[in-house]
Amino acid sequence: MASAEFQNMLTMFRAMADQPMVEISVEEQRARYDSIGSMFPVPEDVAVQEVTAGGVTCEWITTAESESERVIFYVHGGGYVIGSIKGYREFGGRLSRASRARVLNVEYRLAPEHPHPAAVDDSMAAYRWVLDQGVDPAKIIIAGDSAGGGLTVATLLALKDAGLPLPACAVCLSPWVDLTQSGESMKTRSELDPLVSESMLGQMADHYLPGGNATTTPLASTLFGDLSGLPPLLIQVGTSEVLYDDSVRLAERVTAAGGKATLEPWDEMVHIFQLFAPMLPEGQQAIERIGEFALQHTK
Repeated sequence: MASAEFQNMLTMFRAMADQPMVEISVEEQRARYDSIGSMFPVPEDVAVQEVTAGGVTCEWITTAESESERVIFYVHGGGYVIGSIKGYREFGGRLSRASRARVLNVEYRLAPEHPHPAAVDDSMAAYRWVLDQGVDPAKIIIAGDSAGGGLTVATLLALKDAGLPLPACAVCLSPWVDLTQSGESMKTRSELDPLVSESMLGQMADHYLPGGNATTTPLASTLFGDLSGLPPLLIQVGTSEVLYDDSVRLAERVTAAGGKATLEPWDEMVHIFQLFAPMLPEGQQAIERIGEFALQHTK
């Protein structure tokens, strides 16, 4: 059950969401998003080490449970416009413990300064660097939340197209995979979602794909890509999300393409609820499930 502290936070988020996005600068949006992750202090036993991976700024997150040969390659969320690795350190520590892995948080470039395909290019460059370090792809888990979930799938598609070794498995948390916003839940669950709205996503899509570019571009709206030949996917999503149907359709299309996708809907949970694990028991439970999935596929 969600704590009173978490409910109070959702009330604050809902009030913020009521302010039209056009009234908030990109810089302020970024500061607000980073402040969420910064609310949760990084435990003393979580080590954070900055590294340049193929020209991309990243951070290694490790704990006492980390095994050097197992790597979670993580791309954060934020609509390709906001978000940074500094807001994912506490969460990265939890992932590291649950998965007994090192976590590489990837600081890919953001729109509108760096529109598509900059995020995909950076993710690919960092992934190539991990391979160049001698990490066995059979010990790599690629993961991400929201836009990072879409970027997770985009990276898999780009790796496949480039003929590079795919990771053992992938984890998508509330993935944004349809920049056309065509899922029914975009409207049917709008009153339930305190964090994300159709208008917010529309603005971010315009930043990421400017100039009238087709939002069905497969490496941006990955739902419309060739989803065959992907490694097993774990998809977690809250039932109180406008992006709920993105997860459902992603699982359906991966399965239809001959792949394996495990869809886990979490009742009454909101967008990227896993990041609120310090105050939300379901968030920690979901992280532990991610750990089980990661360990299952990287034995």
